[in-house]
Amino acid sequence: MSRSLLADAFGHHVWATIRLIDACLALRPAQLGTAVPGTYGSILETMRHVVGGDCWYLFYLTGERSLLVDEDHSGLGELRAAMEVNGAAWLRLLGEDLDPDAVLREVDEDDGYEKHAPIGIRLAQALHHGTDHRSQICTALTALGVAPPAIDAWDFGLADGRVIEVPPTS
Repeated sequence: MSRSLLADAFGHHVWATIRLIDACLALRPAQLGTAVPGTYGSILETMRHVVGGDCWYLFYLTGERSLLVDEDHSGLGELRAAMEVNGAAWLRLLGEDLDPDAVLREVDEDDGYEKHAPIGIRLAQALHHGTDHRSQICTALTALGVAPPAIDAWDFGLADGRVIEVPPTS
């Protein structure tokens, strides 16, 4: 059986989030409370939002309520564990015969707002959401004088052993 074309994209997404959580584990509580203008919120609030959003996208696409996390109170350890579970859940979902054009209807329980969007757009949004907010966390780390981890797709490929860099000889 071949892998999903999106397996690397979601593999990177999960890996990058876990690496960033690991980098944040070394921060003091005051540092986790750092917020930088133009970003979502503090480092911890943003990380909760990244993982909570990821869990919600998976729940919405799979119906697996166990994937949801408490965005208001989860610590970094809980968020890391959730992303590990999400990695396997994304691979299971991507292994299904999904119709990227199948439109899913979402209704906000609080105000009745509706969103109708195809699965392909929802998958793209899950990746975009994670990338955007991981970047914000990296910005906050940099503002603290902490070097953020290397988390781009090339780094993922190198770590996974599927990208090989060969320097020129001379």
